[in-house]
Amino acid sequence: MGWVENSNKAVAQSFVGRYFCLDGSGHPKQRVGSRFWTELRAGLATFFAMAYIISVNANIVSQSGGTCVCPESSLDWCDSDPDYMQCVQEINRDMVTATAAIAALTSFCMGLFANMPIALAPGMGLNAYFTYTVVGYHGNGLVPYEIALTAVFVEGFVFVGLTVFGLRQWLARAIPNSIKLATGVGIGLYLTIIGLTYSAGIGAITGNTTTPLELAGCRPENLLVPEGVCPSFDKMRNPTMWIGIFCGGMLTVLLMMYRVKGAIIAGILLVSIISWPRSTEVTYFPHTELGDNMFDFFKKVVTFHPIEHTLNVQQWDISGYGGQFGLAFITFLYVDILDCTGTLYSMARFSGAIDEKTQDFEGSAVAYLVDAFGISIGSLMGAPPVTAYIESGAGISEGGKTGLTAMFSGLCFFIAIFFAPIFASIPPWATGCTLIIVGSLMAKEAQHINWKYPGDAIPAFVTIAVMPFTYSIAYGLIAGIMTYIILNGTVWVIQKASMGKIAPPNLEEKEFWTYKLEGGLLPPWVKRAAHGKKDFWRADEEYAGQEPTSMRESDEHSVEKAAPVHPNEKGSDM
Repeated sequence: MGWVENSNKAVAQSFVGRYFCLDGSGHPKQRVGSRFWTELRAGLATFFAMAYIISVNANIVSQSGGTCVCPESSLDWCDSDPDYMQCVQEINRDMVTATAAIAALTSFCMGLFANMPIALAPGMGLNAYFTYTVVGYHGNGLVPYEIALTAVFVEGFVFVGLTVFGLRQWLARAIPNSIKLATGVGIGLYLTIIGLTYSAGIGAITGNTTTPLELAGCRPENLLVPEGVCPSFDKMRNPTMWIGIFCGGMLTVLLMMYRVKGAIIAGILLVSIISWPRSTEVTYFPHTELGDNMFDFFKKVVTFHPIEHTLNVQQWDISGYGGQFGLAFITFLYVDILDCTGTLYSMARFSGAIDEKTQDFEGSAVAYLVDAFGISIGSLMGAPPVTAYIESGAGISEGGKTGLTAMFSGLCFFIAIFFAPIFASIPPWATGCTLIIVGSLMAKEAQHINWKYPGDAIPAFVTIAVMPFTYSIAYGLIAGIMTYIILNGTVWVIQKASMGKIAPPNLEEKEFWTYKLEGGLLPPWVKRAAHGKKDFWRADEEYAGQEPTSMRESDEHSVEKAAPVHPNEKGSDM
């Protein structure tokens, strides 16, 4: 295909090719193997791998009720109030637009300014914490929706400061590796529980007055109000649940086993298409006032739905929510540091951009700034925190090496804004198994936890267990960190007091941890400025003539979710 090679060569030799360091551009840091058409294909692969977030995020966040107010007479069972539920549907439509818009903006900017093939969108796990813990189901959480968005907005600008002074990278590296890994696993189980419930999943489990959880699967109209318990005669007989399990779950996994690109979005679309016809047992558009309203919007197919209810609704008077606001803010900050920073590093390593000496990648500060500003801008649209997506690996595995990959993904998200009626009409049982699948992918990090030493293993397990069992990411993080400090702090004190004579027999198996990280606290540019270097934004001379690390062919087995950590060593600061 000569025209492909010719066009690749023409683009590489243009300003675009030199700016994005395409192979053949003559740029001293050109990325070996990068081609224009390959970047386009990689961008499409990334979009189809993560396009599910548009509907999943909208379904999850709308369960908070957003700015809708549940009438006093319906507080115990807001789902039974048609006016309130119609308002919730409006929130869902707003969030479809907001999710696609902020994903388009941040992904495009990540590619344009940081030149990294990494796409961003509202984060899975973070959106669940935002909805079910901070705001609560139908607003029965810690703080109102508007206050939660204020916490997200402030978090974004705090991230800007942390990024400028290098603290964000330092914090991510300073957290014990076992807690980092356990956080991802715990969030995966948290997503799994959500995917199994009625609110945003297939409805396979529900709560009970005698047991925390029990088998469900009955038709929603047969749930006993207000307990929400399924009667024994109707358990596991809900046809929408079985459609979700087999078409949205089993089929999706089979496609993934055969490495079919876009397997997740294919499963979601299949279940949705089955659920769209009216007058069937699995329809998402019943012949009710709410169903008619939803179907009328769905029939528009292509339209632009403006953000009406969630645009710029932050509330800055937090006097009545000080403690809860602080807890939400700190948890957003901590989880996002782990999630986004870890994903950025792992995707940079996957694409071959990591400098093994500095353990950093070119444009890292700009990448962090794009994410930080994206968080605050997203909150203005009513969205939970934005983060980098591990699904970017789909595009990288297709050969994506430059920012063009992320820019093409961003353009796809922009086009999706105009298909809001389609994305807003995807039922929760179509995305429930997606949450379970994503949870299973996140759970694989458990294999890297140091299970040999109890001081690492027990805090990690506490983190994993407390998150889903308390339905709170915040409580899981607090429990895990406190357990780690108490256990390892006690051992450290005893060891110091006994002059090293009393120590656990297998202390050498503990993962090395210290707050004294290589390179120190401040980023290189601050040190260069402090030493009077006028062009402090440029790297030191010792790196100026160094050959750049080429974007080597990626190996999918080399992906590491956690930020790089020191290898096991005897002894540690704790």
